[in-house]
Amino acid sequence: MTTYDERASLTDLTATVERVRSSVEQVIEGKPEVVRLSLTVLLAEGHLLIEDVPGVGKTMLAKALARSIDCSVRRIQFTPDLLPSDITGVSIWDQQRRDFEFKPGAIFAQIVIGDEINRASPKTQSALLESLEERQVTIDGETYELPSPFMVVATQNPVEMEGTYPLPEAQRDRFMARVSIGYPSAEAELQMLDVHGGISPLDDLQPVAHAHEIQKLIDAVRGVHVADAVRRYAVDLVAATRTHPDLRLGASPRATLHLLRAAKASAALTGRDYALPDDLQALAVPVLAHRLLPTAQAQLNRRTAEQVVHEILQQTPVPAAPQQQGYGGLGTGAQAYGRPPRRL
Repeated sequence: MTTYDERASLTDLTATVERVRSSVEQVIEGKPEVVRLSLTVLLAEGHLLIEDVPGVGKTMLAKALARSIDCSVRRIQFTPDLLPSDITGVSIWDQQRRDFEFKPGAIFAQIVIGDEINRASPKTQSALLESLEERQVTIDGETYELPSPFMVVATQNPVEMEGTYPLPEAQRDRFMARVSIGYPSAEAELQMLDVHGGISPLDDLQPVAHAHEIQKLIDAVRGVHVADAVRRYAVDLVAATRTHPDLRLGASPRATLHLLRAAKASAALTGRDYALPDDLQALAVPVLAHRLLPTAQAQLNRRTAEQVVHEILQQTPVPAAPQQQGYGGLGTGAQAYGRPPRRL
């Protein structure tokens, strides 16, 4: 049974998220599913990778999300000459104090926009590994905690484009989800000409939520219930990628954790305090596909990682709704995945 405090948290969550969503959609028009996924990753304490061709609004989406929340924001323009210390920071000798003083890099913000992340060298890209996973930076043996909430929204162009470096597998695995914006519809593009033709809508965008509100929402998402059957289903989906004949690299245990966290955030966005197998299915492609490496034969057959994930979803049995015996009868439908009623 959901307590009053939990009901209030979910109500606050949906109201706050609706304000942020409406704010972002003033800039990104005709892409509600992309905006929803961005908010899902934010509340799941993950990082988002936006991959698409130039000019479709990748950086605009990242900026709109950042400006809609009243928190510290830093932007990093990734270029071939960018140094790791530009991201993490550097210790500088202070003549007056006769000691080293740490100068924080651009990663020390609550929302970090990494623009065209795959245009930097692999050495510079690796500077993000500790920050993405452990939310801290270690310089000269000293560890510095990053602010909370913390989210990296990175954009990248397809690897086929000139001047790009492929992201290392370890770095791709640290991004919770990857999304492609795609070209807008004709109607959305016409509306964009009207809205963006004279002035950038980012100029009028004002924060509609505070950082401490987002942190409270993140705490509420952590409390979303996940039944054992749903947990097993997440494990089965990820395990299937490790044995699929078209993949030479499957998803990691970190991917299972990211899939579960994203499913909890998606359930909370819908107003539920429990996750369903439907949440896992809806998020499987954006959460898993960018971590997978097809075999050479699969690439020759033009098989993509997204197609493999769809195939796995079709082949993996969906768990039956659990029976809540001993708690006043059997669970029925979606409610059976919720919290078991308390004994009187």
